[in-house]
Amino acid sequence: MQKDKPFSQACENNKAPILEKLTELFKQPGTILEIGTGTGQHAVHFASHLPHLVWQPSDHPQNAQLARAWIDDSELGNIYSPIALNVLEGNWSGLPAIDGVFSANTAHIMAWQEVEAMFHGVSRILPVNGLFCLYGPFSYGSRHTSESNSRFDLSLRTQAPHMGIRDMEDLVALGAETGLALEDDFEMPANNRLLVWRKS
Repeated sequence: MQKDKPFSQACENNKAPILEKLTELFKQPGTILEIGTGTGQHAVHFASHLPHLVWQPSDHPQNAQLARAWIDDSELGNIYSPIALNVLEGNWSGLPAIDGVFSANTAHIMAWQEVEAMFHGVSRILPVNGLFCLYGPFSYGSRHTSESNSRFDLSLRTQAPHMGIRDMEDLVALGAETGLALEDDFEMPANNRLLVWRKS
């Protein structure tokens, strides 16, 4: 076992409640693309508990190998090697056939242009009725769901003007533009949500 693997406390905290929902949503065998795999903790946890799925980790080219230690240590046969994926690149080359997409805590880190590109790309690769599950904090009608989310949004925008918690009105409109219909909006711990979009 490798020591000093990258570690995210947020992943450790939210992996169980997310898995509970993914178990309900991804019932059929298939390949799931994870956008923004990060450390790989989610990928390993979900793949180990959902053996009927094949997990395809991906991340920005600068971070794509960050998950390698967790994935290699897991020795799971249903996780592919992580691939470099820049959502702004039009063709998303190098992907296997994808049946569903999952992404956690990415929309508020990406620039809005990248969020738009992610939705367009997801819509291109998903089959009809395929699901896109997007986890994180979101606002509604420009109102934050908690004081902690308001502070988090301010800290993000202070770090970099392109970052910030995304508003549901903008995301729903973007989904409609890209053929993705919002089907579920699950309340999750720590003022997060799990949004489920279906390819129409």
